Amino acid sequence: MRISLNWLRELVEIKLSPEELAETLTMAGFEVEDIEDRRTWANGVVVGKVLERQPHPNADKLSVCQVDVGGDEILNIVCGAANVRADIYVPVATTGTYLPNIDLKIKPAKLRGVPSNGMICSLKELGLPTDVDGIHIFTQENLPLGSDVRPLLGLDDVILDLTATANRADALSMVGVAREVAALTGEKLSIPEPGDVVITKGAGNLTLQSIDSQASPAYIGTVIELVKIAPSPDWLQQRLRAAGVRPINNVVDITNYVLLEWGQPLHAFDWQRLQSVASGENVAIGVRLADAGEFLKTLDGQTRTLTTQNLLITANNRPIALGGVMGGEETEVHEGTQSLVLEAALFDSVAIRRSSRSVGLRSEASGRYERGVNRAELETANRRALLLISELAGGVIVQQEIADSRPAKSTWSHSIALRLDRINQVLGPIDLGEEPGELEAKDVERILTALGCQLTATGEGSWTVTVPPYRYRDLEREIDLIEEIARLYGYDKFCDTLPDKAEAGYLPLDQELIRQLRAFLRAEGLTELIHYSLVKPEEERQIVLTNPLFAEYSALRTDLIAGLVDAFKYNLEQGNGSLNGFEIGRIFWLEEEGLLEADALGGIMGGDCTLGKWSRSGGEEPMTWFEAKGILESVFRQLGLEVEFQPDHRDSRLHPGRTASLWSRGNRLGTFGQLHPQLRREKDLPDSVYAFQLNIEEILKSLDLDEILMPKFHSYSTYPASDRDLAFFAPVKLTVAEIEKVITKAGKGLLESVELFDEYRGENVPPGQRSLAFRLNYRASDRTLTEAEVQPVHNQVRDALVEKFGVSLRS
Repeated sequence: MRISLNWLRELVEIKLSPEELAETLTMAGFEVEDIEDRRTWANGVVVGKVLERQPHPNADKLSVCQVDVGGDEILNIVCGAANVRADIYVPVATTGTYLPNIDLKIKPAKLRGVPSNGMICSLKELGLPTDVDGIHIFTQENLPLGSDVRPLLGLDDVILDLTATANRADALSMVGVAREVAALTGEKLSIPEPGDVVITKGAGNLTLQSIDSQASPAYIGTVIELVKIAPSPDWLQQRLRAAGVRPINNVVDITNYVLLEWGQPLHAFDWQRLQSVASGENVAIGVRLADAGEFLKTLDGQTRTLTTQNLLITANNRPIALGGVMGGEETEVHEGTQSLVLEAALFDSVAIRRSSRSVGLRSEASGRYERGVNRAELETANRRALLLISELAGGVIVQQEIADSRPAKSTWSHSIALRLDRINQVLGPIDLGEEPGELEAKDVERILTALGCQLTATGEGSWTVTVPPYRYRDLEREIDLIEEIARLYGYDKFCDTLPDKAEAGYLPLDQELIRQLRAFLRAEGLTELIHYSLVKPEEERQIVLTNPLFAEYSALRTDLIAGLVDAFKYNLEQGNGSLNGFEIGRIFWLEEEGLLEADALGGIMGGDCTLGKWSRSGGEEPMTWFEAKGILESVFRQLGLEVEFQPDHRDSRLHPGRTASLWSRGNRLGTFGQLHPQLRREKDLPDSVYAFQLNIEEILKSLDLDEILMPKFHSYSTYPASDRDLAFFAPVKLTVAEIEKVITKAGKGLLESVELFDEYRGENVPPGQRSLAFRLNYRASDRTLTEAEVQPVHNQVRDALVEKFGVSLRS
């Protein structure tokens, strides 16, 4: 909110400079984003009078003016404005004046051969918004020549751009800010109390019917006649411009002025147009939710299709305004308005937030209603507006109707128990110079009294605090009062307390292992991905939110693979190629015992991992199942984890013949496999796409072993190895993992490694079998092995394979 210091000084005494006041407000929790010193915009600009205007001898669009600025000489000024003429008072920038808004310093010059000693200014050149295309002409008569123009234009002011926190709805008004400044500085507060309003008649043609008491706890409608629509006086226009509001006419400007002053939104309807919309002289104003498909053309000229979330103001049940958001164009005040209805109402903050969001429209009014308007000062703001309309627009109040369902006034403020011991326990010691101290009872009483609270002592160091009505929304508990005490006393006045002895920080073992896992996956060329945990509801096991923001994000994900497949497809559509990525995130699902959640590791692969493709003429080669499996094996090898792959076909999204479950020490870690052809066709994905999902908890359990966390040192053998090749026919259903397990067990002691180097299916191979060839490396750490030592062990391996699996040895 933009705060005019000239306006603020009328409400509270200010002895601080603008910079000091901004610092004080910022330290109290109100961020001052900018200080706009308007006094510099027109320093050196004075009031002048155009005595004579002649056309320029060498230019059709220029004029040569004789201007009196109260000095010894009449200034000769060349002006290009079309509205310049004789006998008008204008702002004149004299020689040497600097205009910061157009970055121009006025110097003597010649324009088309005619000397010019100054410049007649427009409002735009002085930094003020205007609809006039030309110089500014003062409407006042007999202005003192040579006097400063800044008081006449409202440029003797400083504007603070203030941002209040979401809980401080009271700070969205000049009165609220004035109360805050008074509490911070201890200066005198001078908030004007509007007088009584005189209503000339009693009953009339306006009634209030069908007011939704929950959506609108209070509604005041006032009929005003004999209104004269005209421009607002200069003081009112200047205050609106300072606040960033464009002046329109006296009635609309008054409603905006009261909004800024008291934080109470108001709206004025043209009474004759209201009767025309209602199709009769008798008008019944109501507040209801819109029906789906209703239309309303708002003041911004947009025709809006309404939903059941929109709150409407109606006249004889016909929509005339979006309640608390924006009025309707059909009933707006215009130049010919002679009578009007002034609306002053309270609306439920949730109803306004939903209504505003559903049509994508936010206004100054809706922003205040969403945070909560002060229900105790509705009548005060209404009287203030009515008195200004009577004064500035000649209006006569003929009827006022009120629908009020607010609770009793005694409930508008509430009491909170407060303890001095608790205050000091939460806030800690204060800095008193030589040694720290504690807040005393007098400090608490002074601060809370300045905020408008009433304190009743209930014992030594304890009070019952009655909160003022304008702070009832954000002061609800003892801790809220403690925060206010700290804020107003000054956060910078509390002592900095540090631990007596600093200790080195460390990460838990689980976090260290997960970091290693991430690093190894990245080292294999996988990019880490992050997806929303919220997805579209499609499964029975999903946990569905009761109050989602969007239907597309109304359930919690049950796995990571679905999101990774969508990410793979999106990257292809964007021309980024196949995606190799992984994600570590939480999944959620529903079981009979309740809601469950766990951390999971998911990944998807399918892109060419190589960098240089010159040897393939720039073409990419699809990733094979074994290459994708090798990436996981490499990660497990670096972690020191022994993982076994076993055939699996439980996940319908994966190829039933190219899917494996991963096991370690008898625990199932997860699943890895190629995407099912049907899913690939539905998603329009290439053939070679592989996905995996692993249980993080099971991985951590397998890694939390002494031999993995603290591996033993094994010396490297300096003696050569003895290689043996072993080839045989084996059933297709027999996995290589099972074969390697038997080979390793039979050759323990001398067998160092086992490697599959050939597989063949086809001619000369029995049906249902395949030819496999393994290379076995035998090595001893203390000697070179002889044939007599290797052959018996190798024969044990051959015999074990024949005995266990019935393989047909070929070598």
